[in-house]
Amino acid sequence: MQNPILSDFPTEFYTERLYIRMPKPGDGKGVSAAIQASKAELKKWLPFAQKDQTVEEVEANVREAHAAFLKREDLRMHIFHRETGELVGLTGLHRIDWGVPKFEIGYWLDSRKTGQGYITEAVKGLTQFAFRELGANRIEIQCDAKNHKSRAIPERLGFILEGIHYNDSIAVDGDELRDTCVFAKVR
Repeated sequence: MQNPILSDFPTEFYTERLYIRMPKPGDGKGVSAAIQASKAELKKWLPFAQKDQTVEEVEANVREAHAAFLKREDLRMHIFHRETGELVGLTGLHRIDWGVPKFEIGYWLDSRKTGQGYITEAVKGLTQFAFRELGANRIEIQCDAKNHKSRAIPERLGFILEGIHYNDSIAVDGDELRDTCVFAKVR
């Protein structure tokens, strides 16, 4: 297997309504605004939403994500509306195993943009990107069994529910045990 850092592939792609690209320095202000607008919904499911972050802290995180993308360690991507240029949400390919290669897709949406199919469109595009550009043999989506909005995405896109890991994790907003759904698509 070639060293992943030597892999050349696009850092952006388009879908019908979206422009999806690697994080870039300067994105922190938009990401921070999306987090703030979505805090109530994100806090229930995502660790990063548990504490308030300054715009500078979010910008630092964006720059770390940019570096991780270039190093091929984690491929976070920012989702923008093609016409307005507004940040819609974040997605990405995480927990990468370049030997297989396999990836796990993660995603979240700015709460002000829900109900318009943006995340479904972005995840569909990212799935196609991973198979086409990265030679993926396996793509997973894992989510809390109680997160019905998140579960609907892989179900809508034809991912197979391979199983549920019971009492697999502790809820990010407390100490309740949670179950994790594992969805996958394979080449």
